[in-house]
Amino acid sequence: MLMNGLGTVTLVPTSKFAPLLEGTAATASYQDPALPSPTTPYMTARIFTTNYTYSFPISPGRMFVRLYFYPSTYDNYAPGNAYFGVTAGNLTLLDNFNASQNALAITVACFFLEYSINVTADRLDLTFAPSTHHNGSYAFVNGIEIVPTPDLFTTSMLKLANGGNPDQLFPIDPATGFQTMYRLNVGGRIIPPRHDIDFYRSWDVDSPYIYGAAFGVSNEEDKYLTITYTPSVPKYTAPVDVYATARSMGPSVQVNLNYNLTWILPIDAGFYYRIRFHFCEIQYPITKINQRSFFIYINNQTAQQQMDVIAWSGGIGRTTYKDYAIVTTGSGQTDLWIALHPDISSRPEYFDAILNGLEVFKLQNYGNNSLAGLNPPILSMEPNGKPGRRNSKGAAQATTGGAVGGFAILLFACIGTCIMCRWKKSNKLFTPQFECNRLPPNLCRHFTFEEIKAAASNFDETYLLGKGGFGNVYLGKIDGGINVAIKRGNLLSQQGPHEFRTEVKTLSMLRHLHLVSLIGYCEENNEMILIYDYMACGTLQEHLYNTRKSPLPWKQRLEICIGAARGLHYLHTVPKQAIIHRDVKTANILLDDKLVAKISDFGLSKASPDIDDTHVSSAVKGTFGYLDPEYFRRRRLTQKSDVYSFGVVLFEVLCARHAVNIQLPDEQVSLRDWALSCQKKGVLSEIIDPHLQGEITPECLREFAKTAERCVAEYSFERPSMGDVLSNLEVALRLQESSSDNSSRAEAIWSLANTQVDSTNPSTDSTMSIAGQGVVFSGITHTEGR
Repeated sequence: MLMNGLGTVTLVPTSKFAPLLEGTAATASYQDPALPSPTTPYMTARIFTTNYTYSFPISPGRMFVRLYFYPSTYDNYAPGNAYFGVTAGNLTLLDNFNASQNALAITVACFFLEYSINVTADRLDLTFAPSTHHNGSYAFVNGIEIVPTPDLFTTSMLKLANGGNPDQLFPIDPATGFQTMYRLNVGGRIIPPRHDIDFYRSWDVDSPYIYGAAFGVSNEEDKYLTITYTPSVPKYTAPVDVYATARSMGPSVQVNLNYNLTWILPIDAGFYYRIRFHFCEIQYPITKINQRSFFIYINNQTAQQQMDVIAWSGGIGRTTYKDYAIVTTGSGQTDLWIALHPDISSRPEYFDAILNGLEVFKLQNYGNNSLAGLNPPILSMEPNGKPGRRNSKGAAQATTGGAVGGFAILLFACIGTCIMCRWKKSNKLFTPQFECNRLPPNLCRHFTFEEIKAAASNFDETYLLGKGGFGNVYLGKIDGGINVAIKRGNLLSQQGPHEFRTEVKTLSMLRHLHLVSLIGYCEENNEMILIYDYMACGTLQEHLYNTRKSPLPWKQRLEICIGAARGLHYLHTVPKQAIIHRDVKTANILLDDKLVAKISDFGLSKASPDIDDTHVSSAVKGTFGYLDPEYFRRRRLTQKSDVYSFGVVLFEVLCARHAVNIQLPDEQVSLRDWALSCQKKGVLSEIIDPHLQGEITPECLREFAKTAERCVAEYSFERPSMGDVLSNLEVALRLQESSSDNSSRAEAIWSLANTQVDSTNPSTDSTMSIAGQGVVFSGITHTEGR
């Protein structure tokens, strides 16, 4: 597959570049639902059982080379046997590489790897070689893409010394090969290849890599501002959309002084890396030098002191970038830490930091001319021979790990979970047929009805956990004692086969810390049964009112709201298959044994055509009191419909009362209307849960109430996105944590900053100290929820 520099795609048969082609042309036996549409080039592959070289006639110069992989069964070739290497001339790109193992590690169906190679001859030779270390090995590739580019890496980098601070320029040999590990549009949305017309690059969101709860604030360019490329930054350096959005730390001085805005990016150890930071000030009033100044830390070393974007770029709306080089030692996978922190030594007007884009490139190892990393570890095996289940934290790490490194972000419209599911209809009520030859069976496990009866103690009412619109939920035990929640569909329920099918399909496609995990299903004997992870602490609603449980403290409620917002934000940003939940309410926010919030009940969910406000025409479904009035009137469902419902949830958490209570006076029946009325009169504090009196700081209450108020705006265009809601709630949490104790602490910092600042001897461990006086800023103020 060839592409010119303008992004025009031309599909060319591989035989054109291999007239004596010996490999086998094959079609995948199964089309995964997660494959992009159209499925080209993933559904066809070329199989090689012996070494083979493609020879591409091209003009000398630097090229992007992208290799596309869809590890599936091709004829009689099983994906687990595909161990192979790839070389480009004398440069090793892959060695003993197994695409299936890598896809499992990052939980995707398909992916591509991107390399930048300087070609000095009039052709590029790509050689695929089956591994000699595994019997029955073969090589395969689904697509090859070659894009001529100018040399994006001509500028020298600043090399970080072992003790911190760049100690010298790090020149680049023109022959150096690179592998793209990460390309992030920081604070913005995904930029698909078609929107990067120069080189057809993919730019992913940065939020999955942010450390802990300190998300900062997403910003967009001021509507009166035009982005201008400076002479030192050619337009092809990054699309304008990268510079038009950013992530900053937020508006609170006290909060910002007490945390680092941090990203953690898994990479392969034992290589040099080029890290490129893209900057552009995009919002007034920051127009002058020393209004915003900050430090850049890489792997806990000071890469840049007093980073002032205006000083570097020459003004607001002007682009700039900076490159740094670091070296990693050892082998296997390690973490790259990127952190920003306000600079107080220059006494800027705003104690804040900003970043617009981030790229990470691996440099070839000159000792062996190689870019190849190791395959990720194979999943642990249970005694029954099945792959072991990973906990939430392990699953999150696996999503961003593996020999593919962080390259999961560059998945050319197939980013997301790897779903080995196929749906077929039969004479039964509903029969989903699952193929799990490449996934841990827990992602799509089928239970017999007899297994379910045994697990649920024959649906003994003693084990009844609750009742919902779909049916009863029972506590059960599977696999020798693992607690699960078993939801048995009621044939008289208004939610039937369609909702059942939607729930299974949606949750099989999605995995996230803040979504309830679907373990399996049963559809025998006209039964519709779903099996989930057991949520020991029940629903959020049960902890707010009409309960014997102890009231939740405010900070705990706020953290639960943040977790739920994270789950919804993930649903709204799943590429190509974004999901609108359509029934967000406190009864559908479940809590595990550690009170971590998880969104549940996807029976009413709808696929959204894009990650913007594009609507879905739909019959009105949902729960009265949480229902978006615009959706109700116009039958046009958008992601902002979920935002409205979540706003009602926020008021419910604050006030500890039902969304609708017809026993109250007319003006108080609707919680949303009553809360807005009190907010307008300035008496909202009078209707909050009495158990919270004295717990909420005024700054936190203002931020929380303002966020809820914006969520329940009458018209969708007035409501924030879930990403913005999440950021605002993070700010509210930090304001809560930065109450009276932190105020005095900030005053001490100010006093210290005004008397003595020694920025020449920064700390090299996970914290930073000022003037060696024992005032320490941790990398994060709140670590739960990752």
